[in-house]
Amino acid sequence: MAGTVASTTGSVATFSIAIAGLSAMGASSTQIATSLAVMLVGYGVMSILLSVWLKMPVSVVWTTPGAAFLASSGALGLSFEVAVGAFFVSSLLIVLTGLWPALGRLVGKIPPQISAAMLAGVIFPFVVATVNSAVVFPALIPPVVFSWLLLNRFLPLWASPLAIGLGFALIAASPEASDVSQASFWPELGLVTPVFEVGAILAIGIPLFLITMASQNLPGLAIMSSLGYQLPAGKVFASTGSASAITAFFGGFGLNLAAITAALNADESAAKDPARRWIASSWGGVVYILFAVFAAPFAAFVLAVPRELLLALAGIALINTFANALKTAVVDDSMRLPGVITFVIGAAGVTIYGIGGAFWALAAGVLVWLLYKR
Repeated sequence: MAGTVASTTGSVATFSIAIAGLSAMGASSTQIATSLAVMLVGYGVMSILLSVWLKMPVSVVWTTPGAAFLASSGALGLSFEVAVGAFFVSSLLIVLTGLWPALGRLVGKIPPQISAAMLAGVIFPFVVATVNSAVVFPALIPPVVFSWLLLNRFLPLWASPLAIGLGFALIAASPEASDVSQASFWPELGLVTPVFEVGAILAIGIPLFLITMASQNLPGLAIMSSLGYQLPAGKVFASTGSASAITAFFGGFGLNLAAITAALNADESAAKDPARRWIASSWGGVVYILFAVFAAPFAAFVLAVPRELLLALAGIALINTFANALKTAVVDDSMRLPGVITFVIGAAGVTIYGIGGAFWALAAGVLVWLLYKR
């Protein structure tokens, strides 16, 4: 069960990014607590159901890169109802990918260098926030960075959760955190009525779908295949997309295949017998559901942290994702220019006609790729 413990502990490190993303989309503290609780229950239930059904170690999570994308899109000024409409469309596109393989093949035709460059551009502001906050808060952020570097050298699996935990402990003991003693322990589970706007769908829904596919679903399939598990992609995408659409009515921004967590529950750390590793991912689902109980107080605490500190901690958790995305974006000489252009536009965070930078970064990267394609 080592993989289960490590994966669920590691997921705690992504909470701050998810909360930052929901907050940037205009969600209230109550709506954030509800979204987190419902998504945790959702990917717990889906991890259990898919693992038991397929007798494979299927791990379902939310998309951390997608949450980072949402956090970087706050300048759009959307209402949460409009954002939820975009979440719902993104989920439907996942379902459609499962039911209509041609859509999956179309997404697969986007060069991975461009998808990675878009992701790197989305994450870049978080990495920069870590540097800026280290200067402004020298007693809080540098110790977290140094601990992360040390842990990443000797215990890479635990580096992010332990370092982020240290960061929250230091912040809680400092005057920077607000009082959360009056926060509610239970989420209210209120429904959100989605509002559908074309601009929001282009700015949030489609990029969120592409980021989810490129950074979670497709790598998740590849990792599982490398470990000897051939997942039925259509069934998995249709199932997770449908569950994601349901959680959207509570403010959830997506359920998808895990990538790193998939490896933890599908290799020898979970069980020596490959035929029994589905038990590890099932127990992981149970732990996720238990985590949902603590969604409201955790959200209240994170929201009491100054935004610049929250972004700094998120940047630490995302540094490896950023490095890998940037490497993929520029490693191929023939794709370097489209990749760099995609990254620069994504990192600039521009908004044109009410549509955010991720969409324009992707469009520009594909256009330059087609222009130079031989």
